[in-house]
Amino acid sequence: MRIVVVGGTGLVGSQVVARLRDAGHEAVVAAPSTGVDTLTGAGVDEALAGADVVVDVSNSPSFADDDVMRFFTTSTRTLLDAEERAGVGHHVILSIVGTDRTDAGYLRAKVAQEDLVRGSGRGWSVVRATQFFEFARSIADGATADGVVRIPPVAFQPVASADVARTVADVATGAPLDGLVELAGPERLRFDEFIRSALAAQGDDREVVADPEATYFGTRLVEDSIVPQGESLRGGITFAQHAA
Repeated sequence: MRIVVVGGTGLVGSQVVARLRDAGHEAVVAAPSTGVDTLTGAGVDEALAGADVVVDVSNSPSFADDDVMRFFTTSTRTLLDAEERAGVGHHVILSIVGTDRTDAGYLRAKVAQEDLVRGSGRGWSVVRATQFFEFARSIADGATADGVVRIPPVAFQPVASADVARTVADVATGAPLDGLVELAGPERLRFDEFIRSALAAQGDDREVVADPEATYFGTRLVEDSIVPQGESLRGGITFAQHAA
């Protein structure tokens, strides 16, 4: 299969590309660095020529509310229009568990992206994943004030990016789900406990405080805001294995 991976140079995208190629598929890396710009449309038609599947794991360079909404809606419309011209039969996107349960600008943009794909009239699949192990430090950095990391004490079930890439690649090479699947890590923890352990594993001695008033992506969380509430897939890599 010829599969175009938009965002194929990123953390998850590069692993998806490697998995697809290892399985014998033709994986095309589509990113600004390879001459493909989904905001302007430059290089998109050329990249999608002859493609069977488009996998979109790209991300906005800015997380400001207006910027991220503009990025995901513009980029997705550009891809869907190009797919119609190229006859692509399956569009796969990576989204986030809890997008439809929180009032955060970034997650609202992901909902808008999902809605565009769902209404495209072609085969589609959405893989929603929980937060990645690899982002523990950046989460802590964004939650730090006066040297203290304030994290809401809610359920958290992070996952390894390698498990996300495996799931996305598996979905991309199968029949369109015309629906969504959720993926979480093998262990359900408390958000503040995970950040405390993750920082300690990296030799970071910042104090982590459980703060019910702390926000995430600018919004307040309740106990199960960002973990699967029904059936979901489970990654196989624990945080201890990832950190080793």
